[in-house]
Amino acid sequence: MDLLLNFPLMASLMAIFFAQFIKVPIQYLATKKIDWSLLTSTGGMPSSHSAAVTALATGVAFETSLQSPIFAVAAVFAIIVMFDATGVRRQAGEQAIVLNQLVTDFQRFVVEAKMWQKKPEQDKRKELKELLGHKPNEVFIGGLTGIFLTILFRLYIWT
Repeated sequence: MDLLLNFPLMASLMAIFFAQFIKVPIQYLATKKIDWSLLTSTGGMPSSHSAAVTALATGVAFETSLQSPIFAVAAVFAIIVMFDATGVRRQAGEQAIVLNQLVTDFQRFVVEAKMWQKKPEQDKRKELKELLGHKPNEVFIGGLTGIFLTILFRLYIWT
């Protein structure tokens, strides 16, 4: 059970769970609809990836100091993950939006041309994941979430 005594790991996991959970009330405030699927989805505000890696780096800093090589590894890892969340993954999400629209347009054409076997076939289509990546503000808030939660966790819970 030494794994449960690993402060950076516990801080990082706590940040993931918090960031995923807080997406539900944030979405509710924005849309007045509760969407429990956000608990397990990617994308959205705040970025749980950013919260996790900044919590990890902050936890490592608490345990080993800012001068340690392991903190340098954690910090660079955090930077790469957050850059990826706003870059490659975000672009993949934007491409998914376009592809989903193409699929919708193609399906409309097929339905109009042949009535596409009474339309229950549309239920068989799975849309590509459009919320793969994050907007820069989602990554920024996720990063701050990880840092602040880890500081609070260290000061008030972890002894």
